[in-house]
Amino acid sequence: MKIILILGFLAISLTSFSQCEILNRVSPDRSMMYYMKPVVFYKTTATELKGNVVTDKENYFLELQPRPFPVKSDGKNLNGDLEIKLSNGYVYKLSHYDTRYMQHDSVMELLYLVDKKQIDNLQKYEVNQVKIDMNGKEGFRTYVFKLHKAAIREQLNCFLKEFAGKKKK
Repeated sequence: MKIILILGFLAISLTSFSQCEILNRVSPDRSMMYYMKPVVFYKTTATELKGNVVTDKENYFLELQPRPFPVKSDGKNLNGDLEIKLSNGYVYKLSHYDTRYMQHDSVMELLYLVDKKQIDNLQKYEVNQVKIDMNGKEGFRTYVFKLHKAAIREQLNCFLKEFAGKKKK
């Protein structure tokens, strides 16, 4: 009975990522941004990290939502690059692109630009860990991915497949 329950849960969780539901919103600079719903990568009673891939069809970004996050006045100074470790053991740096507070300042999002040279590796390998420079007294915050390690890879592949198909038509 337990095995059937576990297999059912795995099937539901796997199909939820394979749907590739691409959403869109207009960014503050009036460009269209495409994204998928954020997923939880790490969660304890004290901290959490959610994230997703975002694109404008030309550039790809990794959007992260760390909790707890600093107040807006301190958070606007978060501009350090992101260190990302993949399952192949390589460590990459993603350039900080933007820090923004949303939903009446109840969510802070950090946006990092994915270099075009890194897209191939992000398509092939899972993310094992990220290190965010939180500045000030806290310094670096390291999140070892415990949940949905393949989500960034799957989301990036969905975007690339979707937009490559539309270019050919």
